[in-house]
Amino acid sequence: MPADAASDIDLVRGALAREAAAFRAIMTRYNQRLYRLARSILHNDTEAEDVVQEAYLRAFANLAGFRGDSTLATWLSRIVINEAYGRLRKTRRAEMVPLPEEPGATRIIPFPLNASVVDPERNMAQREILRFVEQATDGLPEAFRTVFVARVIEGLSVEETADLLGIRPETVKTRLHRARKLLRAQLDAQIGPVLLEAFPFAGRRCERMTEVVMKRLGFPD
Repeated sequence: MPADAASDIDLVRGALAREAAAFRAIMTRYNQRLYRLARSILHNDTEAEDVVQEAYLRAFANLAGFRGDSTLATWLSRIVINEAYGRLRKTRRAEMVPLPEEPGATRIIPFPLNASVVDPERNMAQREILRFVEQATDGLPEAFRTVFVARVIEGLSVEETADLLGIRPETVKTRLHRARKLLRAQLDAQIGPVLLEAFPFAGRRCERMTEVVMKRLGFPD
């Protein structure tokens, strides 16, 4: 069975047997979700990448403890969230990282344009739309932003989001409602229903994160 078609349990078994393809498949499958969650907390692209990589190493070192009580996605996401908040606490204590750092640091992920369509005006409009959405989302209070990213950007259910963040489903609904209310006035008139496409995951970033972790796990190129 190809690694990309294997179940999470099969991939865990493969990783426990030190199969490189299993590690790579797990990361390829969950890089996007984990990066977005880390980014929603840290407001910084590089910090988010570092956190995801460290979270993978922590998770793989403790993979034998994964019992399947929750999904692999949820288990990994909790590790990433804990790692991200730990990083945030350190930087705040050291008073080294005011959030956001600078205008350039608040960008989430560049919008990938369709190379087969040469339309400079459309491309410029797309960039402006994504810049506006990213800035508006970054401006949400932290508790609302994490719920918004999980529910709207990642498409998790209310129950999955509650389980992931350790809060009640009613709290998820309330925070999502507040987040949407805060965003609506800024977004509705200008971009309409494009939120689900607002945070695409760059393929090169995914590949880079995977390769860094694979090397740290001791697998050759």
